Amino acid sequence: MAQPISRRTVLRGLGASLALPWLDAMTSRSRAAESLDKPPVRTAFLFMPNGVVPKHWDPPQKDNDQFDLTPMLKPLAGVKEEFLLLENLWNEQTVGRNGHWPKVPAFLSGGFVVRTSGRDMDTGGTSLDQMMARKIGNRTPLPTFELGVDPARNGIDNIGGGFTRIYGSHIAWRDPHTPVPKEIIPQLAFDRLFRTSSAGPVVSGFNPNQPQVVKSLQRDDTSVLDLVRDDAKSLQRKVGIQDRAKIDEYLDSVRSVERRIESALKPQKRWINEGRFDVPRPGPGIPKDHQEHVRMMLDIMVLAFWTDSTRISTFMFGNAQTGRNFSFLDGVKGSFHQLSHHREQEKERDMYEAIGTWHITQLAYVIDKMRSLSEGESTLLDNSMLLFGSTIKDGNRHDEHNLPVILAGRGGGTIRPGRRLTAPKDTPLCNLYVSMLQRMGIQTERFGDSTGELKGLS
Repeated sequence: MAQPISRRTVLRGLGASLALPWLDAMTSRSRAAESLDKPPVRTAFLFMPNGVVPKHWDPPQKDNDQFDLTPMLKPLAGVKEEFLLLENLWNEQTVGRNGHWPKVPAFLSGGFVVRTSGRDMDTGGTSLDQMMARKIGNRTPLPTFELGVDPARNGIDNIGGGFTRIYGSHIAWRDPHTPVPKEIIPQLAFDRLFRTSSAGPVVSGFNPNQPQVVKSLQRDDTSVLDLVRDDAKSLQRKVGIQDRAKIDEYLDSVRSVERRIESALKPQKRWINEGRFDVPRPGPGIPKDHQEHVRMMLDIMVLAFWTDSTRISTFMFGNAQTGRNFSFLDGVKGSFHQLSHHREQEKERDMYEAIGTWHITQLAYVIDKMRSLSEGESTLLDNSMLLFGSTIKDGNRHDEHNLPVILAGRGGGTIRPGRRLTAPKDTPLCNLYVSMLQRMGIQTERFGDSTGELKGLS
C-alpha cells in the first residue's frame, strides 16, 4: 500500500535539493495539515520591449467574445482559448516622458520615474512581483525568480533625456530605489532551483563575465539527478504506481533541461587545423542561438512553477532599446530597436513586425508548455496568470495609450480566457494588478495609481 508523504518532501543529496511535483500520495488525510488542498496560483510577468504595429495587433471586430486573430497574434491560434486580449490599459505616469527608459520600471508599478544619472534612482513604487513576494514569498524556497537574456546596461542616455540606462534593464524593483538583478545564464538559473550553496546564489545579470560567475559555472557539473538518486529510489518504494510514473516523468523533464544546457554550452565537433592561432577563451554560459536561450529560460521558469520552487517570476525578452540583432529571422536585417523606428517605411515596418511576431511565438510556446502539465484535475496553466506586455503600443511613436497586453491562464479558475476584454479608455494598468493580487490571495483595494479592480476578468 502506498504511504502518504508530505507536500514539502524534497529529494536531497550532497549539494542538491530537488522539490517534487504534485503527487497523489500528498493528498492523504493523515497529512492534510502539511499539504495544500489544491495547487497554488502562480504569476509570471513577461516583458517585451519596443511595442508593436497597432493595425496588425488590434482586432477590427467590436464583439469581445468573437474576434479574429490579427497578423501579429496569429502564432496564438493554437492557444486562443487560453488567453485574454486586454485593451485600453495604460500607465498614465509615463506620458510625456522619454520613449523607453522611465517606462520600463513603471511597467509593474505604475509609478513616476525620476530623471537621474543613477545616483538617486526613484521609480515611484515597488514592482508588483516584489509586492506579491512580501506577502507570500515565504511560502516557497525562492520568493521570486527574475530571469532575462540581456545583461543590465549602465551609463546615461543623454540623447534620450538624461535617464540612467539601469532603468531600462529591470522590471523588478524591490523598492523605488533598488532593482532586483535578473539571471541571464541558464545554468545558473537552473542551479538556483536545485543546487545548495552556503555562499548563496551568484547572479549574472549585471556582468556575466565577472569572476564569481565564471567560478560558479566551473564548479562540479554532476547532474542534480545523480546527487539525489538514492533519495529518489527510496521515495519510489513508498508511493503507488501512478506516483512512480509521475516521478519518473518529472525527473526526465529535469534531466532534459540539463541536457539542453549542456549541449548549448559545449562546442560541436569541428575541423582542427595544424599550428596555433591563439584567441582568448570566451566566458561560458550563454547559448549562441537566441531562440534556444529564450526557451531555456522559459522552460526553467515553468520548471520553477511546476516544482513549486517559486510562485512569482519575471522574464525580460530584452532591455529597453535592446540592440539585439534579429537577422536570424528570414527577411530581417537589423536590431529590434533600430527597426522599431521604421518611419512607416514598409520594408522596415515589416521587419519590425516580424520581430514582434517572433516574440508572440515564444509566448505561444510557453502557454502550450504550461497547459500540457497536469495538476490533479487541472493544468499548470489553469493555476497560473501569465501576463505578457510592452510599455509602449506603437514602437515608431512611443505611444503610451492602449498598451499591448495579454493575460493567459485561468488564475485557479477565477479568470475566463478565450476573449477580448475592452476596458474603458485609459484604464490604469494597475487596476489589473489589483485583481491579480487578489487572485494570489492578497487582499487589497489599491496598487500604484489604480482606481479599483479590472472588471470582467471572470
